[in-house]
Amino acid sequence: MSGYASVFRPGLFAGQVHIVTGGGSGIGRCIAHELAALGAHVVLVGRKPDKLEAVAAEIAADGGTASREACDIRDEAAVKAVVQAVLARCGRIDGLVNNAGGQYIAPLESISAKGWEAVVATNLTGGFLFARECYLQAMKHSGGAIVNIVADMWGSMPGMGHSGAARAGMVSFTETAALEWAHSGVRVNAVAPGYIASSGMDHYPAEAAPMLRANRDTVPLGRFGTEAETSAAVAFLLSPAASFISGSVLRVDGARPQVRMGWPLRIAGPEARERAAIRPFGGFHRAVVPRVFREEGE
Repeated sequence: MSGYASVFRPGLFAGQVHIVTGGGSGIGRCIAHELAALGAHVVLVGRKPDKLEAVAAEIAADGGTASREACDIRDEAAVKAVVQAVLARCGRIDGLVNNAGGQYIAPLESISAKGWEAVVATNLTGGFLFARECYLQAMKHSGGAIVNIVADMWGSMPGMGHSGAARAGMVSFTETAALEWAHSGVRVNAVAPGYIASSGMDHYPAEAAPMLRANRDTVPLGRFGTEAETSAAVAFLLSPAASFISGSVLRVDGARPQVRMGWPLRIAGPEARERAAIRPFGGFHRAVVPRVFREEGE
C-alpha cells in the first residue's frame, strides 16, 4: 500500500507534536494520517481506546509515529490531565485539531434538555476545554496553532439545531481566541466541512440513507467532498504558509451555502467533475467508502 499522497512537502511538520481529538475515525483519522505523514508526532484523543490503537497501528505501519490518550473531552479534569501527560511525554504541543464532535438527527421540538446539552458539550465545550488547556499549559509560553472543525451551518442546520448552535458558537470562540491569544504567538482558525463522504455518515439511522445520498444534488460542484480535502485545509492552516491567518473559517463545501431560492441550481455533471479544478482529491490511501454509499453500489 502506497503512503499518504499529501500535496504538502515531506517533513513539513518534522519535530512537531500535534493533538487530534476524535482521531479514531472519520475525518480525524485522515487528519492524523496526513500530519504523521508530514513528520509530526500525532497524539490521538478519543473515548474508545481500541479505535485509537487501530489508527496508531496504521500510522506506525506507514512509517509515522503516534500515541494515544483515551479521554472524554467534556470532562474538564480529564482534559487537563491529558494535556499535562502529553507535555510530560513529548515536551511540547505545536498544534491542536479540535475535531471530535457528534450529533443526531431530530427536530428542535423533540430534543430534550439532556440531548441538547450533550451535543453542545461535545461540539463546543469540549473544544473550548482542549484549546484552553493547550494554551495555558503550552502555547501561552511557546506559541502554536489551533484548528477547530465546525460544519456548514450557514443558513442554520434544520434537523440538527443543537449541532448548528454549537458549531456557530465554536466559530465565535475561534474568533475570540484568535484575538485574545495572538500576543502569545498563537493562531486560531476553523475548518467548516460541508457534505463529506466519511465514516461519520455510518452513525446515522438506516432510514436516513436516501436523504444522505440525495445531499449531493444540492451541492453546486455535484459531489461529496473527501476526507483528504478536509485534511488538506487543516494542514494548510497549521503550516507556516498560514502564519498571517487567524480568526478565519476555511469552508470545504463545494459552494453549498451559496445555493439560493430563486436562482437556478446548475449542478456540475460527470464531465465537469473530471476537470482538474474540481476533480476529487483522494490523497488518503486508507480511506473507506461510507456504508451508505456502498449500499448504493458506488
